[in-house]
Amino acid sequence: MEQEARPMKVSEMIRTYYPAYYKWETYPADRCACIRKTTDEWGVLHNMAATPLSVEGVSFKCCETLFQLMKFKEEEVVTDVYRRNNKKWAQHWEKQGRRREDWGMMIVDALKFCLQTKYEQSEAFRQELARSKGLYIVEDETGRKSTSYGVRRNGNCYEGSNLLGRLLMELRDEGRLTYQLPADALHFAEILKANVTK
Repeated sequence: MEQEARPMKVSEMIRTYYPAYYKWETYPADRCACIRKTTDEWGVLHNMAATPLSVEGVSFKCCETLFQLMKFKEEEVVTDVYRRNNKKWAQHWEKQGRRREDWGMMIVDALKFCLQTKYEQSEAFRQELARSKGLYIVEDETGRKSTSYGVRRNGNCYEGSNLLGRLLMELRDEGRLTYQLPADALHFAEILKANVTK
């Protein structure tokens, strides 16, 4: 019996499909706007911050919920993840092999889409991005096992891939993130309109 291939980790997907974003960065700690918790100073920049969004007529409590739902196409999974509104439950379905097959090829574009949507719909988010001008934005994951999106403190510096922080700085400085998504990238919204948000 043939063994099922192990799902790619986030870092592997980025290295394979988005090599321009696969790099290690170093930032002076005293010049950083650090994203840690939603209740901290820069909390509204966190993907879990309570900044309600609407996409294709469906409401989402935060940017992270939207991002997690973009991983799936199956009705059962989409409705379950939306109802539970829990990142860990999305990870549960991923471990069951239910993530869309092309997720690695769209992961960074999906994150860009979510951040751009948040930028367009949240005044508080736009204001905090503007306030961070002149600082490096970093997602501080010091003490966590994974740093797929963020950085860890090392002496007077933060080091790591800082994918989220780099995209936020790009959005702040350019006013827009460009992305290219597959035609069915927002299919989950149609599922939700039909099954959850009637």
